[in-house]
Amino acid sequence: MVNYSEIFNEQGMDYQTYRTLIDQLLLEGKATGDVSYDLHYTKMNVQRMSRVDKTVNLIDELTSTIDALKENYKFLVITEGWCGDAAQIVPVFNKIATASLGKIDLRFVLRDKNLPLIDAHLTNGGRAIPVLLVLNETAGKVLVSWAPRPQVLQELLKEWRKETSDMTILSEKLHSWYAKDKTQSTQAELNKLLKSLVA
Repeated sequence: MVNYSEIFNEQGMDYQTYRTLIDQLLLEGKATGDVSYDLHYTKMNVQRMSRVDKTVNLIDELTSTIDALKENYKFLVITEGWCGDAAQIVPVFNKIATASLGKIDLRFVLRDKNLPLIDAHLTNGGRAIPVLLVLNETAGKVLVSWAPRPQVLQELLKEWRKETSDMTILSEKLHSWYAKDKTQSTQAELNKLLKSLVA
């Protein structure tokens, strides 16, 4: 049985702490994961997160939904510094939490240090990240969840995988899509998710 409250309160990092951890590990020649290729991806992801941090503007519909939230919520995000999807998406979670003016408390935990947690929230049987768990105010219960990328991209990735299994090519296609989309699809889906809490 997963104790969400304990994980959130005892292991959860705020966004700045999460970003600082990744930067600190890179200075030591390490990544949040255990394998050497994680370092290469992590370096690129720091640049991606910084870019999204600077450029993301919340769409009006999402801002309105955040303003309409009547309760307080905890956002628990399962992630890793080496994950390309996470790099494109976690800054959006942070922007939403910031815009909520205290209604949303955001925390990050590392997937590979929380296997029982990720195994309770698999995507098509896999440990895909990032996973956003929206918890109630006491962090005792999962109300809704979202993972690991916008649905339109999930479908595209299925098609691309029929054409190639080369991870470099798939990664290029993935990040090219994110660059063109400018977080619009992610925001639209998160707006729908949060609207379900207001209804």
